[in-house]
Amino acid sequence: MIIGLTGKNGSGKGEVANFLQAAGFTYYSLSDVLREELKKRGKEITRQNLTDFANELRQQKGAGCLGLLTAAKLKPDGNYVIDSIRHPSEVEALKQTPNFYLLAVDADPQTRFERIKLRSREKDTVTYEAFVEQEAKEAAGKKPTDQQLNRTLEMADARIENNGTLEELHQKVRQIIQTVAIDIKRPDWDDYFMQIARQVALRSNCIKRKVAALLVKDQRIISTGYNGTPRGIKNCNEGGCPRCHKIGTSGANLESCLCSHAEENSIVQSAYHGVNIKGATLYTTFSPCLGCTKMIINSGIKEVVYNHAYNLEEISSKLLKEAGIIIRQL
Repeated sequence: MIIGLTGKNGSGKGEVANFLQAAGFTYYSLSDVLREELKKRGKEITRQNLTDFANELRQQKGAGCLGLLTAAKLKPDGNYVIDSIRHPSEVEALKQTPNFYLLAVDADPQTRFERIKLRSREKDTVTYEAFVEQEAKEAAGKKPTDQQLNRTLEMADARIENNGTLEELHQKVRQIIQTVAIDIKRPDWDDYFMQIARQVALRSNCIKRKVAALLVKDQRIISTGYNGTPRGIKNCNEGGCPRCHKIGTSGANLESCLCSHAEENSIVQSAYHGVNIKGATLYTTFSPCLGCTKMIINSGIKEVVYNHAYNLEEISSKLLKEAGIIIRQL
């Protein structure tokens, strides 16, 4: 879950971020990049300097650059809260990441002004008139790459009015997070197992192609395999397979290849460990070759799910269908 925060100065975004951090969310702020660079340049960290530098960066690297820089830090298995989103292109950049939700935090102008006076951060404006004037500039910049806070607020998936107590704010955040959690997109079983297969493929030592296969029964992985030279033989990438080491044409001279295929290894590993695979589903990153197809049929596997099509996919597919085995491309 990735919660993006946008809102005007003093609205309470920082309090929402603190609350979510305490709940286990990892915190990022688009302004952190700006603060770090201003320190390097020896410039004072004021709200005006932050705004000017952000506009400068957007002109140089694109309006969504701060969003892209932050999105690159996110891992798919984490929960994050991202503060200081002030441009529609930053929202669009972050929305490329699954499960991103933009939350707008707002409060009455006078309430916000009183809050920023109390916090005295980054030389905030000290008069209400100056506060209102600066806010108007930040709400809608003159250039497309300038800060566009009003347009950003309009893109929010949810909005919080924060004119009450801190506990009232926290309760509103709880309700939104509980609602958002229901809509979190999880991979279905096919995607789940194929993503694991792609990770298994990284163990392959073959220098021609990295392939992996999983055997699954009752939604449980019972065996894995990846392509490479047999157990105890020098690895393919170390010269163990002369055919692969020559970097020849793909699909040619297969009879001289010493590497075992991923599907073959997953089946053999099951036999090695005494695991029954009858009725299992095989997930493989490439459709099986003819040799592996015959092993699949004779081992009692009921279904094959593959990602990419191999050169001999047509022959193998025909044979699998004739044997009554379900075959699907994911």
